[in-house]
Amino acid sequence: MNGVLVDGGARTEPVRLTDRIRNLLIGGVIAVGIVILIALQVFASSRGFQGPLESLRDDFVGTPKSASVPWAGLALAMVGLTNRQRVLALSSAVTIDVVIAAIRYLAGGSLTVGNGAVIVLTAIGVWAGWKWQGEQRRSALMGVALGALLIVATKFGDVWLHITVLAGPEVLDQYVQLADHALGNPSWVMGNIVDATGSVGYAVLHWVYIELPVAAIVVALYQLRKGWPSHHLVRTFLLIGLIGPVFYILFPVVGPIFAFGADGNGFQMGDFWPSVVPFDLTPSAMPFDDATPRNCMPSLHTAWALALFLHSRQGPRWLRWGGTFWLVCTLSATLGFGYHYAVDLIAGAVLTLTLESALRAPERGWGWFRVRLVAGGAVLLAALLLSYRFLAVEIAEYPIVSAPLLLGVPALSAYGYWRTFYRDPASSRFAHLSLPEDAPTAR
Repeated sequence: MNGVLVDGGARTEPVRLTDRIRNLLIGGVIAVGIVILIALQVFASSRGFQGPLESLRDDFVGTPKSASVPWAGLALAMVGLTNRQRVLALSSAVTIDVVIAAIRYLAGGSLTVGNGAVIVLTAIGVWAGWKWQGEQRRSALMGVALGALLIVATKFGDVWLHITVLAGPEVLDQYVQLADHALGNPSWVMGNIVDATGSVGYAVLHWVYIELPVAAIVVALYQLRKGWPSHHLVRTFLLIGLIGPVFYILFPVVGPIFAFGADGNGFQMGDFWPSVVPFDLTPSAMPFDDATPRNCMPSLHTAWALALFLHSRQGPRWLRWGGTFWLVCTLSATLGFGYHYAVDLIAGAVLTLTLESALRAPERGWGWFRVRLVAGGAVLLAALLLSYRFLAVEIAEYPIVSAPLLLGVPALSAYGYWRTFYRDPASSRFAHLSLPEDAPTAR
């Protein structure tokens, strides 16, 4: 009997949705997404900034906001196609991109790409839904859906950053910086190190920082090279992007270079970062400008880079080294550019381990082994945020006690994750992030 191993050892038949129910659910999700897109567009237009529908229009016929994200979306769609279809799709996208980019440049616009990728991605979805049947249709539409979701998610994110400003007129950087004092204010330390590396060091870290989605696509494509495994990096990436920004509203923080540095536009506490470390035991919420996003707590760059690192572990040596390189450089950049405090990174790591624990090895179901990891991670993340806000003074005054506790939280999460999904030999068969080597390849 085909079944799955559930916590406790019993084998049960997996519950499968009928095609009708699945189609209804998918249709409902699409309908809700369209409604949200329209609502966000109306909201953005009323506030005078670009909305998601305007940004999507530019991806088709204007100047794409990102050159890499549309191509990353198209790359995901390639997973569901045959080799012949991939060649046709990629050559068509490149041709369209070159033509549109040339016309735009000759007309005095910027020289960028992305239109061709979005147009071809849409064409694949329409053609697959209209002409194809069975497994070919399902696989193609799954790839198109993931690629489109990646692109649309960035549009949601752009609007959400504006919402964080409106929702958080006051920021909590004084509390976070004080808590960071227990760790030796790593952002100040890394800021000086980055300055010492000169323009070359800065350029490398900046490139790694902004091209994190490209690195993620490399790992994801390796995992998806033989089809659709039960778990892959794209699922974790999208869930982090869905859950993480909620905390921006709950805990508004702008970062050291803005709250304590030269980029504060007159709202900063002073020009401290990265030369002088302030130490004020009377923190308070501080009003800030209406332009800087409150997108520090937790550090989603750290969360995504850690997810990339975890998913690269099952790859070949070059992928494992690449995942390690991206994680180390991303952590260095987030601190060294003054975008984050170290306690932001701790929260981001706990967030990733919690969400990855919810997604990994779905074959095992939802037993106590998973509930304790997810619930425990949620409790630890809440405890971190509450301590940053209400115990910042005590954390700073007693670093000998508080520093091990702060560092122990992600260490505890990592140990629980490792013990559950790596150490236990009985569960190692479920630790895969890609299909077995003898799995049939997509043609």
